[in-house]
Amino acid sequence: MKKILKWYFSVSLVLRILVCFLAGSLLGVLFWYISSVSGRPVADVVIPYISPFGTILINMLKMIVIPIIFFSLVVGAASLPLKRFGRIGFKVIIWYFFCSFLAALVGVLLALVINPGGGADLAGWEKMAGMLAAQAGELASKSQTQESFVTLIVNMFQNPFEALASGNFLPIIVFSILFGLGIRVSLEINNDAQFQQRLNLLQEIFAAMRDVMFKLVDWILEYSPIGVLALSFVNFSLYGPNIVGPYIRVTLGIIAGILCMIFIVYTLLIILVTRSNPFTVLKNIQEAVITAFITRSSAATLPVSIRVSTEDLKIKESLAGFSLPLGATINMDGVCVHLPMFAVLAANMFNIHLTASTLIILVLTTVLASIGAGGVPGGSLMLLFIILETMGLDPSQVAVIVAIALGINPILDMFETANNVTGDIVCTYAVARNEKLIDNV
Repeated sequence: MKKILKWYFSVSLVLRILVCFLAGSLLGVLFWYISSVSGRPVADVVIPYISPFGTILINMLKMIVIPIIFFSLVVGAASLPLKRFGRIGFKVIIWYFFCSFLAALVGVLLALVINPGGGADLAGWEKMAGMLAAQAGELASKSQTQESFVTLIVNMFQNPFEALASGNFLPIIVFSILFGLGIRVSLEINNDAQFQQRLNLLQEIFAAMRDVMFKLVDWILEYSPIGVLALSFVNFSLYGPNIVGPYIRVTLGIIAGILCMIFIVYTLLIILVTRSNPFTVLKNIQEAVITAFITRSSAATLPVSIRVSTEDLKIKESLAGFSLPLGATINMDGVCVHLPMFAVLAANMFNIHLTASTLIILVLTTVLASIGAGGVPGGSLMLLFIILETMGLDPSQVAVIVAIALGINPILDMFETANNVTGDIVCTYAVARNEKLIDNV
């Protein structure tokens, strides 16, 4: 047994995750097929015993994501001199918006080329939408109770303990940055040695707490192949390969757009901006990308993103601790590729003429709406309501498109999240190289 465990842990973690993903997927499809042929819910009987192992992985990642965001942002904001913090913070945000804009352009261009729903039997699409109408209606009711923009801004400043307990990311980010800036300002304006010693000790305590959280990440990652096996089994045993069939053009279009972002857009940005080997960079971040693919959550992947950025890319912790938690909340490049595809599908289904001005508004709305995706599984579905209502669709038409999106979202969400996390790390790396915030460089 010891030899087996020793051999298991000697195998690369990435390889273990990939093997477990493939094994879970194949087993899931097998159980789905048996259930379909026999007419008996074989998969439904097995899933309750297997799904908890996947839920444990996601829960463990969520367990540490809040403290990691808090400690990392406090340390990051407190570590950068005020003048540099303003410049670096501005660059990080500009990079995120720029990459989201490029992703929206890629999404719109591919959607126009693929033209989903154009010339097809739209009755088939509507039949699939009808099968998921109840879920779409539930989403619609949730979207109508979403907070207004003004309320969203107001709620950025709330009781930090309440925000930490409820996992409300935006108030946590705001409070953490302000807390860290408070430490930095106090250090720079007060020359009393004893006062500065206390603040430096406080800063070191936060850094130590963050490092302890990173150690927990290492332990959780050793469990992750088991969780991945369970998650992939559940997904494929529920949906099977049929999830791709009717949506093949939409599916391939969105996946092609995401692969284009990762292997062309980000690759060119790495070459032009950092003068680094893009394939070395992508290889170094593969662990975070795979974790994002499996968990379908930028926020849950954040601990791994920070670890690979600081340990493998050698980005200074002061930048990674500030930029990556921010990116997990506002930078959703995969969503920007995804949303235009369903917007063009809606235009074809309901005979909406897409003019140049309509497409420009679509790109801008997609970029702005993506900020609200929240870094959680399925967040892009809620944003479809914003995009489609901007196009002038009535609630019943919006429900049809959202119902269609529901059927394929579990698969697309994996690719989207992998894109989101890749974009977060690439943008952070670009700023780090530009600002010379790379260790041993």
